[in-house]
Amino acid sequence: MVLAGIGGLGPQELLIILVIVIVLFGASRLAGIGGALGQSVREFRKATKDGEEERKQEETSAATRSTADTRPADSAPPQRPPDFSGR
Repeated sequence: MVLAGIGGLGPQELLIILVIVIVLFGASRLAGIGGALGQSVREFRKATKDGEEERKQEETSAATRSTADTRPADSAPPQRPPDFSGR
């Protein structure tokens, strides 16, 4: 198994790294770090989802406003054509 961007880390190297991390942090602290990381990921996904919904609502309200701002053709004031005669 070769992970993209890491190079040639195989299962043996990953196991050695895992053992070193467990020795350094301890199993209980590692579980707490994992829980905090999982909560952070959930909050990030929720914020991303809320941001997308808000953007979609803004787009629909902007489209509604733009169609409401347009005048019917019969109520527009008449416009004079430009004078290019040079007078």
